[in-house]
Amino acid sequence: MDTLSYKTKSENSETVQKEWFVVDATDQVLGRLASKIAIVLRGKHKPGFTPHVDCGDNIIVINAEKIRLTGKKMTDKVYVRHTGYPGGQRTTSPEELLRKQPHKVVEMAVKGMLPNNRLSKKIFNNLYVYVGSEHEQSAQKPKNLDLNTIK
Repeated sequence: MDTLSYKTKSENSETVQKEWFVVDATDQVLGRLASKIAIVLRGKHKPGFTPHVDCGDNIIVINAEKIRLTGKKMTDKVYVRHTGYPGGQRTTSPEELLRKQPHKVVEMAVKGMLPNNRLSKKIFNNLYVYVGSEHEQSAQKPKNLDLNTIK
């Protein structure tokens, strides 16, 4: 048997083929949307996926203010942060956050679904979230991404 024909080929930063995709978040469930976006950002949908290389695609999310949360999560879910000062724990609900900074809800959901390492910071920079249907990356000629095709 010729073992050389079975060599595994790993992607590196020079051989990665990155693409640009647009995702419309209108009436999408937040968690399902975020998990599919995280898969594409990481590159797990590609046959040449390499865990230690940023081989994912760039994603543009539009209409971030029109996402949906199931059940009573809109009022009962709590986002907790800390200012760094004593007694500085602050809480907010998705309802408040959607009113003030709608793009943050999608960003936080996607960031939570990426691995916690140095590479995830680079991967997260490939995500662009916009309120409304206009975005600044039209020069990249992004394609529409159908999230139902991603498993």
